[in-house]
Amino acid sequence: MQLNDATFARFSAWMREQSGMHMPESKKTLLQQRLLNRLTARQVSTYEAYLRLLQDPDEVQEQAIAVDLLTTHETFFFRERKHFDWMQHEVAARPKNSSLNVWSAASSTGEEIWSLAMILAHQLGEQANWHVLGSDISLRVIAQAKAAHYSLNRVDGIPSVLMRKYCLKGVGKQDGSLLIVPALRNKVEFRVINLALPLPEIGLFDFIFLRNVLIYFDVNGKQDILNKVIKKLKSNAYLFVSHSESLYGLSEDLKLIQPGIYQYKSVVAA
Repeated sequence: MQLNDATFARFSAWMREQSGMHMPESKKTLLQQRLLNRLTARQVSTYEAYLRLLQDPDEVQEQAIAVDLLTTHETFFFRERKHFDWMQHEVAARPKNSSLNVWSAASSTGEEIWSLAMILAHQLGEQANWHVLGSDISLRVIAQAKAAHYSLNRVDGIPSVLMRKYCLKGVGKQDGSLLIVPALRNKVEFRVINLALPLPEIGLFDFIFLRNVLIYFDVNGKQDILNKVIKKLKSNAYLFVSHSESLYGLSEDLKLIQPGIYQYKSVVAA
């Protein structure tokens, strides 16, 4: 079951159509390895046959499985900690009674979402007027994020004071795991959103986290997603990408504050 160059090119075009993601030639081995079990599960003998199956309009579930397998979902609590520290100071400077909305636009299995919720609850209080939206293209990882249940070997990044306040350690059959407290789970909403498609009506946000997303798109794909996401920012709101990403040349409306943090400053024509 070898994947030839022509079939890979067709898979790459299909993936772009489904998610907007660019899959260069260097991803050929990754695609072959991640989809191999699906060929077995669907009892097809070649990658070309599996691609034909994916192109069947009735195979919506299989399409979702394939996109999920070909999408990277690596994350952990308080990843790139400087972003959370900066946001905490920014939130602290705001009036206590002001509303605050945050969107994690590629929330994966939820560690980023719950890191944000802990910061907001700790700084503003659990009953304050704040709300977090978590979205991802994958229904599977959204379900994991919503469950808010994690193995203890994945929570090293959580500061001890936040761990004590917002995490419940499992006992008995749940030993070795933790659950995010209900007070935080009640403040978070999850939705499946494909950033390559027109965005749904989700309101405007004070902070949007778009970290480690644009690296999977070519220049046109980056521009398209960025243009859509910017429209979801309030005036003077902030957009976060990873420390290693740069938005230079992609938008005149974003002002670099520090590595990975941009402020939305809409340019008004004279």
